[in-house]
This record gives sequence, C-alpha cells and structure tokens, in this order.
Amino acid sequence: MEPAELREPRKPGRGAQTAAAPCWEETKTFYENLAPKKKPKSPKPQNAVTIAVSSRALFRMDEEQRIYTEQGVEEYVRYQLEHENEPFSPGPAFPFVKALEAVNRRLRELYPDSEDIFDIVLVTNNHAQVGVRLINSINHYGIAAATIFSPSRDVAVSQSQLRVAFDGDAVLFSDESERIVKAHGLDRFFEHEKAHENKPLAQGPLKGFLEALGRLQKKFYSKGLRLECPIRTYLVTARSAASSGARALKTLRSWGLETDEALFLAGAPKGPLLEKIRPHIFFDDQMFHVAGAQEMGTVAAHVPYGVAQTPQQTAPMKQAPAAQ
Repeated sequence: MEPAELREPRKPGRGAQTAAAPCWEETKTFYENLAPKKKPKSPKPQNAVTIAVSSRALFRMDEEQRIYTEQGVEEYVRYQLEHENEPFSPGPAFPFVKALEAVNRRLRELYPDSEDIFDIVLVTNNHAQVGVRLINSINHYGIAAATIFSPSRDVAVSQSQLRVAFDGDAVLFSDESERIVKAHGLDRFFEHEKAHENKPLAQGPLKGFLEALGRLQKKFYSKGLRLECPIRTYLVTARSAASSGARALKTLRSWGLETDEALFLAGAPKGPLLEKIRPHIFFDDQMFHVAGAQEMGTVAAHVPYGVAQTPQQTAPMKQAPAAQ
C-alpha cells in the first residue's frame, strides 16, 4: 500500500477552523513522533578513537578569562551563572570537532552496529558551577567535545571532510634523525638517512592516531568510497624529498600506513602550504612551526616530545683570573 501523503489542509471557514486545527496538529505530531529522538549510544572506550578537547579550545572564553584574571574567582562564577543560558561562541577546535562528528555520521550510516568511531571528550578545569553553561553550550551545538593553539586569524575549513596534517620527525616518527641534525648538522643527517633508507624509523607519539585514522578510512574504502572518504591525512615535513624523503615513506609503508598526501618542504616554512590545504589541525613538535601555522590561520597543536624540547645550554662564562 502506498503511504498517504501528509498535506496541510486548506484554510477552512471561520466556523470549521476551531475543529480542524486540533486535528491537523495531532496528525502532524503523530508523524513527527515517528522519527527517532534517541541520541546515538556512546561507544565503549576500548573500541573507539578517543579525542579529548579542552573547553577553552572548543569554545571562545576570552571575556570569562579576563574576568577571572582581573576580578577573581567569585566574580567569574557569578558572571557564568548569570550567563549560563547563553551558549559560548565556537572556539578554534570547533570546526575540527564538527568534522569528527561528520565522519561519525557517515560511519554510522555504513556500519550501524560498529563502535569503531570517534569518541569526543570535553575536558576542563573550570569551577563546577560553570558546568551548567558548558553543558548548555554543548547541547546548543549538538557536540561534546585537544588543547591547541588558536590561529591568528580565522580561515574557513571543510565541515564535511576531516583533514589532519602531521609533521614527521618527533611526531609520527621518533626523534632519532632530529638528534643527528642537532648533534652533527645537516650533512651528517643526509648521509645517515641515505645509509639507513631501508631501516624503518621508530614510532613517534602520534603514530597511533594516524593508525586509527587509517583504520577508519579503510572502512570507507571497502564500500568503494575512496574518492568520497570524509577523512584526509597529510604528511607535512621539513625533510627534502630527494635526500631524506624515501626513508619517511618507506617507514610508513612498513607500518602498513599511508597518508593521502606527503609534502616535503626541504626546510621551507610550513605556514603558507598549510594555508592552502586547510587542515582542521596540524601537529608539530617545534614551536616555530606551530607559530608559523598560527600566523597563516591554521589551528596547530604542539607535540612536547623529542630533542626539540631540550633547552639549549650555553657554555658557562670563563672567569677572569684574579689579580695577583
């Protein structure tokens, strides 16, 4: 049997309007209630890719922070209570989280019973009284949601395709090669990489995240959706393709991983290129690359790992010999 078409009736005359209106409202309510209102069930942590996002990265809280700094915690709490029904404005991590949710929606459509999705967790050290406003903001935007650096200016990014960019050394890979650069210079580094081209680098702190993204990508590939995959990954490295790029690519291959694009900049600034690919987040272990990304409007996350975090030690000044 063909489903009946739901059509709003023509406006009746004054006498019939009172009787017809409730009937129409009841019918409309009945059909609206057929749509499921239940929110998707949260996945078990061991099955999901957990992303932790700080409240100040997810939402803009500049005014609230100013009040806290200048007027103290009591005035801060009072302000939050007075404004708890006003959602916070989206912060720098907001587009990243929306893209994660877009991927989750696609995955649930393709794999309704799978828990292999992103589990987004909001972390905060705010006063407990601020919790109501955070919850209200989350409900307003429909998200719950990596402590990151805000860009110097806003740049539009995709809300339907998650784009994640990674540095190589001390991010995806260990800092083995960076230690050679620091200790012996670039010429020795090039020699080392050529000699060890077929020896995979050890894994770095973000290798697991790329692995998780690759696993989710393959779920789309298996449905014939490689070109329409809502996840895209990038390797953005200061390495040179000609002199040291092969080892990076062969390392990824040995792990059974790949990135959609591998960009070897040979020491050039990363900011301008990141501005063109517009990732939702870029991971790097060196603060000057993070700052360069910020200047060009990219949300960047500093990875506190490796030799780049070791403060440079200056040689102690020699004391002049005491006068005899």
